[in-house]
Amino acid sequence: MALDATFWATIGLIVFVAILIYMKVPGMLSRALDQRAERIRNELDEARRLREDAQQLLAEYQRKRQEAEKEAEDIVNAARREAELIAQEARERTEDYVARRTALAEQKIAQAERDAVSEVRSSAVDIAIEAARRLLTEKVDVKTTHDLFKSSVQQVKSKLN
Repeated sequence: MALDATFWATIGLIVFVAILIYMKVPGMLSRALDQRAERIRNELDEARRLREDAQQLLAEYQRKRQEAEKEAEDIVNAARREAELIAQEARERTEDYVARRTALAEQKIAQAERDAVSEVRSSAVDIAIEAARRLLTEKVDVKTTHDLFKSSVQQVKSKLN
């Protein structure tokens, strides 16, 4: 048998494999691969858990957003109702104010009419008295005046007794 290079390469390979087996390199490789597989599995589990947490957070935030939108809508509706009530109250107050001002104006007009009628009557009485005085001074002489005075005094005396 010839000891050529192939033979020695094969012997070297066998010795190398034997040393690797003796040093338990395949077990270390297997453990390293198992550890790496376990680490990858843990990372995948962690990623899955994080994804589920993220989905739960997303669902929670969507629910909160919907609640906030509903609350905002309720606030807007309440504000609209309140604005309508305020507007209605303002209309009622305005109508009441106008009615009171109208009644006050009508009272002032009625008072002004009464004052005017009273003033006209007063002026008419004054004019009538002045006219009667002029007529009496023109038509009645001294003797008639004296007789009228006496008769008036008699009438007063008789009414007082």
